[in-house]
Amino acid sequence: SSSLTEAKEFVKRLRRQTDLCNMVKTVRALLNKNSTVTVLLSGLHAIFNKKSLELTKDLIQEKFRNPKKRQKNIQLKCLKNLVSSLTSSTDIRDLLSCLSSDLQTFVIKPSKNKEAFKEQASDFMLKWNFLLSNVGRILTINRTETFG
Repeated sequence: SSSLTEAKEFVKRLRRQTDLCNMVKTVRALLNKNSTVTVLLSGLHAIFNKKSLELTKDLIQEKFRNPKKRQKNIQLKCLKNLVSSLTSSTDIRDLLSCLSSDLQTFVIKPSKNKEAFKEQASDFMLKWNFLLSNVGRILTINRTETFG
């Protein structure tokens, strides 16, 4: 049974790796198209300028509030850092490095121990997924040309 469990875990990791590789190929192709990056950036800047994410920010604060300490909206900071480093011809490694640096600053370094790290990492991922799904929804509804 332990071999079966290990095999299942290996298959999960392999699928995840394949998904990541396919995503990187897609993103790399899109980053090479100046017009695509320009339209995407204009859509993202419009979201930031119109304060479309304020509701999302408020929901993150309310829905996922830790009563022991006040949460900072580090996910929005990470997204803005990622967008600011996005240009046409940006290498995907640069974007991953930017995100890695933010994770190091906001999640890994502040962790006092392994349990605190697990809690902060899972909290970050939950809010990050929530934020990105709302950004995608807002772009889909209000900025359809972004997906042209």
